[in-house]
Amino acid sequence: MARKSVSRPPKAFKDFSKRFPRIAEAWALLGEAGASGPLDEKTARLVKLGISIASRSQGATHSATRKALAVGATTDEIHQVVALAASSIGLPNTVAAFTWVQDELG
Repeated sequence: MARKSVSRPPKAFKDFSKRFPRIAEAWALLGEAGASGPLDEKTARLVKLGISIASRSQGATHSATRKALAVGATTDEIHQVVALAASSIGLPNTVAAFTWVQDELG
């Protein structure tokens, strides 16, 4: 399966960041703080994908999928995260998350 290149943040995010620069700065600091720890970057990105799926956030799932691919996660690893979600969030929500992931995998 061909991978899409990592896209830039959506226009809405860029517009929001421009309008509220201090919030964008705080958001970036949260990301940096969470990144320090024993997990390697790929594992951390797969965990964030699982959290995005569990929160049922389409935008976050799209973003987490792109970012996981960018750090070397495979399609199989991403699909396993989706499959693991089924027992926690139920089949209908997992099917929805699968479609969001597939949007990014192409």
